[in-house]
Amino acid sequence: MRNTVLPSAEVDRVVLAVNEACMNIIQHGYKGNKTGEIILEIFKNAEQIVFRLTDFAPPVDECNIKGRDWEDVRPGGLGVHFICESMDDIKYRHLPNGTGNILEMTKKLSKS
Repeated sequence: MRNTVLPSAEVDRVVLAVNEACMNIIQHGYKGNKTGEIILEIFKNAEQIVFRLTDFAPPVDECNIKGRDWEDVRPGGLGVHFICESMDDIKYRHLPNGTGNILEMTKKLSKS
């Protein structure tokens, strides 16, 4: 039987991506409001791990989610790039009645 694995460098990238997604929710969704809630769910099967973040901030327009230019060197603004480079699939959805957002990030697992 083969195990599914992520090399340690990939684990670090996935942790960074989830952290960046949470920070974006706090900074942009909740606009720094410390009472905002984020629910993290993690689902794993033989092929992939799915990280689902649910928030209750105002719905975001997916078209407005973009990182700043790589050439613009300064702190902040690169989280979306890290997420896109670290994950294999990213999906945005809204909760019913405009009560929040769902971000699903999928990472495919390699066979060992």
